[in-house]
Amino acid sequence: MRLYLLRTGTIRAIGAPVPAYLLVDGDSATLVDTGYPIDLGADPDGFVTVSPAENLLTQLDRLDLRPADVHRVICTHLDPDHAGNHDRFPDAEFVVQRRHLDAARSGEVDRIELIRDRWDVPGLRYRLVDGDVELSPCLRLVSSDGHVPGHQSVLVRLPNTGPVLLAGDAVPMSGCADAERRPITPFDVDAAAVRRSTARLAAIAAETGALVVYGHDAAQWATLRTFPNCYD
Repeated sequence: MRLYLLRTGTIRAIGAPVPAYLLVDGDSATLVDTGYPIDLGADPDGFVTVSPAENLLTQLDRLDLRPADVHRVICTHLDPDHAGNHDRFPDAEFVVQRRHLDAARSGEVDRIELIRDRWDVPGLRYRLVDGDVELSPCLRLVSSDGHVPGHQSVLVRLPNTGPVLLAGDAVPMSGCADAERRPITPFDVDAAAVRRSTARLAAIAAETGALVVYGHDAAQWATLRTFPNCYD
Protein backbone atom coordinates (compact mmCIF):
# COMPACT_ATOMS: atom_id res chain seq x y z
CA MET A 1 0.00 0.00 0.00
CA ARG A 2 1.18 3.50 -0.85
CA LEU A 3 -0.07 6.79 0.63
CA TYR A 4 0.26 9.99 -1.41
CA LEU A 5 -0.20 13.38 0.24
CA LEU A 6 -1.76 15.59 -2.44
CA ARG A 7 -1.83 19.37 -2.25
CA THR A 8 -5.01 20.30 -4.12
CA GLY A 9 -4.97 24.04 -3.45
CA THR A 10 -3.61 26.79 -1.23
CA ILE A 11 -5.45 28.88 1.37
CA ARG A 12 -4.24 32.21 0.06
CA ALA A 13 -4.25 34.24 3.28
CA ILE A 14 -1.94 31.87 5.17
CA GLY A 15 -0.27 29.84 2.43
CA ALA A 16 -1.62 26.60 3.91
CA PRO A 17 -2.21 23.47 1.84
CA VAL A 18 -5.62 22.14 0.93
CA PRO A 19 -5.10 18.38 1.20
CA ALA A 20 -6.41 15.21 -0.29
CA TYR A 21 -4.87 11.81 0.25
CA LEU A 22 -4.59 8.89 -2.13
CA LEU A 23 -4.21 5.28 -1.02
CA VAL A 24 -3.15 2.80 -3.68
CA ASP A 25 -3.23 -0.89 -2.84
CA GLY A 26 -2.73 -3.08 -5.88
CA ASP A 27 -5.59 -2.29 -8.25
CA SER A 28 -7.58 -0.45 -5.57
CA ALA A 29 -7.46 3.34 -5.27
CA THR A 30 -9.06 5.26 -2.38
CA LEU A 31 -9.18 9.03 -2.01
CA VAL A 32 -9.56 10.75 1.33
CA ASP A 33 -11.39 14.00 0.42
CA THR A 34 -11.39 15.62 -3.01
CA GLY A 35 -10.09 19.13 -2.28
CA TYR A 36 -11.32 22.54 -3.38
CA PRO A 37 -13.31 22.87 -6.63
CA ILE A 38 -10.78 23.02 -9.43
CA ASP A 39 -12.78 25.56 -11.44
CA LEU A 40 -13.38 27.92 -8.50
CA GLY A 41 -9.71 27.74 -7.56
CA ALA A 42 -8.79 29.38 -10.88
CA ASP A 43 -9.70 32.79 -9.38
CA PRO A 44 -6.34 34.28 -8.24
CA ASP A 45 -8.15 36.43 -5.67
CA GLY A 46 -10.23 33.59 -4.22
CA PHE A 47 -10.08 32.30 -0.66
CA VAL A 48 -8.43 29.18 -2.08
CA THR A 49 -6.37 29.08 -5.26
CA VAL A 50 -5.65 25.97 -7.31
CA SER A 51 -2.53 26.12 -9.46
CA PRO A 52 -2.05 23.78 -12.45
CA ALA A 53 0.32 21.65 -10.35
CA GLU A 54 -2.33 21.40 -7.60
CA ASN A 55 -5.06 20.18 -9.93
CA LEU A 56 -6.26 16.91 -8.38
CA LEU A 57 -7.03 15.27 -11.71
CA THR A 58 -3.62 16.19 -13.11
CA GLN A 59 -1.93 14.57 -10.13
CA LEU A 60 -3.97 11.42 -10.57
CA ASP A 61 -3.09 11.39 -14.26
CA ARG A 62 0.61 11.49 -13.38
CA LEU A 63 0.00 8.21 -11.55
CA ASP A 64 -1.83 6.86 -14.60
CA LEU A 65 -5.16 6.99 -12.77
CA ARG A 66 -8.48 8.28 -14.04
CA PRO A 67 -11.49 9.26 -11.92
CA ALA A 68 -13.10 5.92 -12.81
CA ASP A 69 -10.12 4.15 -11.21
CA VAL A 70 -10.96 5.64 -7.81
CA HIS A 71 -13.25 3.06 -6.25
CA ARG A 72 -13.81 4.77 -2.91
CA VAL A 73 -13.75 8.29 -1.47
CA ILE A 74 -13.58 8.69 2.30
CA CYS A 75 -15.14 12.01 3.30
CA THR A 76 -13.66 13.55 6.44
CA HIS A 77 -16.41 16.15 6.00
CA LEU A 78 -18.11 18.17 3.27
CA ASP A 79 -16.58 21.63 3.72
CA PRO A 80 -15.81 23.37 0.40
CA ASP A 81 -12.08 22.68 0.62
CA HIS A 82 -12.61 18.97 1.29
CA ALA A 83 -15.50 17.97 -0.97
CA GLY A 84 -15.19 20.32 -3.91
CA ASN A 85 -14.59 17.68 -6.55
CA HIS A 86 -16.91 14.89 -5.44
CA ASP A 87 -18.90 15.29 -8.62
CA ARG A 88 -15.86 14.27 -10.68
CA PHE A 89 -15.93 10.73 -9.22
CA PRO A 90 -19.38 9.42 -10.18
CA ASP A 91 -18.28 5.77 -10.06
CA ALA A 92 -16.89 5.87 -6.51
CA GLU A 93 -18.48 4.85 -3.23
CA PHE A 94 -18.41 7.78 -0.78
CA VAL A 95 -17.92 6.82 2.87
CA VAL A 96 -19.23 9.40 5.32
CA GLN A 97 -20.51 9.54 8.85
CA ARG A 98 -24.31 9.32 8.91
CA ARG A 99 -24.48 12.21 11.39
CA HIS A 100 -22.50 14.41 9.04
CA LEU A 101 -24.47 13.73 5.88
CA ASP A 102 -27.71 14.30 7.80
CA ALA A 103 -26.36 17.65 9.05
CA ALA A 104 -25.17 18.62 5.57
CA ARG A 105 -28.42 17.78 3.85
CA SER A 106 -30.48 19.61 6.50
CA GLY A 107 -28.45 22.80 6.07
CA GLU A 108 -27.19 22.66 9.66
CA VAL A 109 -23.77 24.05 8.65
CA ASP A 110 -24.20 27.00 6.29
CA ARG A 111 -20.81 26.89 4.59
CA ILE A 112 -21.34 23.33 3.36
CA GLU A 113 -24.24 24.65 1.28
CA LEU A 114 -21.79 26.67 -0.83
CA ILE A 115 -20.79 23.61 -2.84
CA ARG A 116 -23.88 21.49 -2.49
CA ASP A 117 -23.90 21.07 -6.26
CA ARG A 118 -20.57 19.20 -5.94
CA TRP A 119 -21.46 16.66 -3.23
CA ASP A 120 -25.26 16.35 -3.37
CA VAL A 121 -25.29 15.06 -6.92
CA PRO A 122 -27.97 12.62 -8.08
CA GLY A 123 -26.44 9.21 -8.51
CA LEU A 124 -23.51 9.58 -6.11
CA ARG A 125 -23.42 6.52 -3.85
CA TYR A 126 -22.99 7.30 -0.16
CA ARG A 127 -22.15 4.59 2.34
CA LEU A 128 -23.22 5.78 5.79
CA VAL A 129 -21.23 4.74 8.86
CA ASP A 130 -21.65 5.40 12.56
CA GLY A 131 -18.63 6.10 14.75
CA ASP A 132 -15.35 4.22 14.46
CA VAL A 133 -15.23 1.71 11.61
CA GLU A 134 -12.55 -0.73 10.42
CA LEU A 135 -12.78 -0.60 6.64
CA SER A 136 -9.90 -3.08 6.44
CA PRO A 137 -7.07 -4.27 8.71
CA CYS A 138 -5.00 -1.31 7.51
CA LEU A 139 -7.70 1.38 7.32
CA ARG A 140 -9.73 2.69 10.24
CA LEU A 141 -12.20 5.57 10.40
CA VAL A 142 -12.04 7.52 13.65
CA SER A 143 -14.98 9.63 14.77
CA SER A 144 -13.66 13.12 15.58
CA ASP A 145 -16.69 15.33 16.04
CA GLY A 146 -16.69 19.08 16.73
CA HIS A 147 -15.28 20.98 13.76
CA VAL A 148 -18.55 19.95 12.17
CA PRO A 149 -21.08 17.36 13.30
CA GLY A 150 -19.89 13.94 12.23
CA HIS A 151 -16.32 14.79 11.24
CA GLN A 152 -14.07 11.75 10.85
CA SER A 153 -10.30 11.22 10.75
CA VAL A 154 -8.47 8.31 9.13
CA LEU A 155 -5.84 5.96 10.59
CA VAL A 156 -3.79 4.18 7.93
CA ARG A 157 -1.36 1.34 8.67
CA LEU A 158 1.39 1.11 6.07
CA PRO A 159 3.74 -1.87 5.75
CA ASN A 160 7.00 0.10 6.07
CA THR A 161 6.06 3.50 7.48
CA GLY A 162 3.66 2.11 10.05
CA PRO A 163 0.61 4.04 11.28
CA VAL A 164 -0.27 7.42 9.78
CA LEU A 165 -3.11 9.46 11.26
CA LEU A 166 -4.83 11.84 8.85
CA ALA A 167 -6.36 14.21 11.37
CA GLY A 168 -8.47 16.23 8.96
CA ASP A 169 -9.87 19.46 10.37
CA ALA A 170 -10.27 17.95 13.84
CA VAL A 171 -6.63 19.02 14.32
CA PRO A 172 -5.72 21.11 11.25
CA MET A 173 -2.32 22.35 12.47
CA SER A 174 0.32 21.24 14.94
CA GLY A 175 -0.48 24.34 16.99
CA CYS A 176 -3.93 22.84 17.62
CA ALA A 177 -2.62 19.53 18.99
CA ASP A 178 -3.01 20.41 22.69
CA ALA A 179 -6.65 19.79 23.60
CA GLU A 180 -6.81 22.32 26.44
CA ARG A 181 -4.82 25.16 24.91
CA ARG A 182 -5.66 24.86 21.23
CA PRO A 183 -7.39 27.80 19.57
CA ILE A 184 -11.01 27.38 18.56
CA THR A 185 -11.63 28.88 15.13
CA PRO A 186 -14.81 30.47 13.75
CA PHE A 187 -15.13 27.33 11.60
CA ASP A 188 -15.39 25.01 14.64
CA VAL A 189 -19.05 24.36 15.40
CA ASP A 190 -18.72 22.77 18.87
CA ALA A 191 -15.71 23.84 20.97
CA ALA A 192 -16.15 21.21 23.69
CA ALA A 193 -16.41 18.41 21.12
CA VAL A 194 -13.35 19.76 19.28
CA ARG A 195 -11.32 19.52 22.49
CA ARG A 196 -12.54 15.99 23.18
CA SER A 197 -11.65 14.90 19.65
CA THR A 198 -8.24 16.55 19.87
CA ALA A 199 -7.49 14.65 23.08
CA ARG A 200 -8.74 11.40 21.56
CA LEU A 201 -6.61 11.71 18.43
CA ALA A 202 -3.56 12.55 20.55
CA ALA A 203 -4.18 9.40 22.59
CA ILE A 204 -4.48 7.28 19.43
CA ALA A 205 -1.27 8.76 18.04
CA ALA A 206 0.56 8.07 21.30
CA GLU A 207 -0.79 4.53 21.54
CA THR A 208 0.04 3.61 17.94
CA GLY A 209 3.14 5.74 17.40
CA ALA A 210 1.45 7.23 14.35
CA LEU A 211 2.78 10.01 12.20
CA VAL A 212 0.07 12.67 12.49
CA VAL A 213 -0.56 14.64 9.31
CA TYR A 214 -2.06 18.08 9.92
CA GLY A 215 -3.85 18.99 6.71
CA HIS A 216 -3.57 22.79 6.82
CA ASP A 217 -0.08 23.11 8.34
CA ALA A 218 2.26 24.71 5.80
CA ALA A 219 5.33 24.30 8.02
CA GLN A 220 4.71 20.60 8.59
CA TRP A 221 3.96 19.92 4.91
CA ALA A 222 7.38 21.33 4.02
CA THR A 223 8.88 18.44 6.01
CA LEU A 224 6.61 15.66 4.72
CA ARG A 225 6.98 13.26 1.80
CA THR A 226 4.44 14.89 -0.50
CA PHE A 227 3.37 14.05 -4.05
CA PRO A 228 4.91 12.76 -6.28
CA ASN A 229 6.70 10.97 -3.43
CA CYS A 230 4.76 8.71 -1.10
CA TYR A 231 4.75 6.74 2.13
CA ASP A 232 4.61 2.97 1.91
